[in-house]
Amino acid sequence: MNPSKTKNLLIYGAYGYTGKLILNLCKEQNISPVVAGRDPEKTKAIGDAFGFEYISFDLTDVATIAQHIAPFKVVLHCAGPFMYTAEPMIDACIQTKTHYLDITGEIMIFELCAQRDEAFKKAGICAIPGVGFDVVPSDCMAAHVKKLLPDATKLTLAIYSKGGVSKGTALTMAENLDKGGAVRQNGKIKVVPPVYKIKKFDFDGEIKECVTIPWGDVSTAYHSTQIPDIEVFMGLPKSAMKMLKINRFISFIYRFEFVKNFLRKKIKSGKEGPSDTSRARSVTKIIAIAENQQNDIAKSILTGPDGYDITAATALECAKRIIETPQKPGFHTPSSYFGSDFILQFKGITRKDF
Repeated sequence: MNPSKTKNLLIYGAYGYTGKLILNLCKEQNISPVVAGRDPEKTKAIGDAFGFEYISFDLTDVATIAQHIAPFKVVLHCAGPFMYTAEPMIDACIQTKTHYLDITGEIMIFELCAQRDEAFKKAGICAIPGVGFDVVPSDCMAAHVKKLLPDATKLTLAIYSKGGVSKGTALTMAENLDKGGAVRQNGKIKVVPPVYKIKKFDFDGEIKECVTIPWGDVSTAYHSTQIPDIEVFMGLPKSAMKMLKINRFISFIYRFEFVKNFLRKKIKSGKEGPSDTSRARSVTKIIAIAENQQNDIAKSILTGPDGYDITAATALECAKRIIETPQKPGFHTPSSYFGSDFILQFKGITRKDF
């Protein structure tokens, strides 16, 4: 590690919904990060509220970012949509030899980091995008069923959560509405139409109709397991599924900037995210199914708390481990760095094999 590093952790986007959950855990665990964000007033307010040091800067200029992050060992980047914010932060981390973590679920960011693997190694830093939900639990599940069936050629992940979404998550979804779906076939990411496949899954006694989604696992699960064919499904309420089926035929309208602007304003005027009570009632379930060419199957199901609570816990733990232990430079997925059983250490998480 660069000997000039004088501080451990910078959390960028700290005043966002997920950022605040992470700061709550920092306070509980007597960890004192420096908090950062684009808006000076919001950054000061969140720093003062938690009693943490704070700095404010935007992500438009790599040199400016580098100047601010240079003293830190690790940046935990929490300000999405990451399609707009990740690359300049990554460039600055390479420049300053600062380890990079984020909580994205966006395929393009995982692929970007994979392409920068040699640059990370040369800088002597590790980059682990997606250190929250869904990627940590689902990536660990992918790696787990791969161990159960080493010659697997197909991987199916199905995710179901009863919780709501934050503004940040909703904004990311809105930005990607016009991009269709994505699966992996023969080792390559393939763009497919929205609502590409609909399938029912048994979430340990709960039958849910699920639809393919272009989540980060289409990228990460391949880098973790080398399984060439991957599909990721999400269980949705009947009303949402009905709307998706309609949107399949009108998805072209989301290419118009005025439509996206309308959605952005609508989302930003809404609630920040699920309440504490809502998260406490929420349950998350993830099914992982590996198949080989002989039609052998390895199946496992993970059950845990709300996805945002998982994100706060896993993101902070990943940052702590990178700070405290020797690092393995380069691009990593959560399971390739921490192992397939990493997720099992967190409160409320159980895993059952079939």
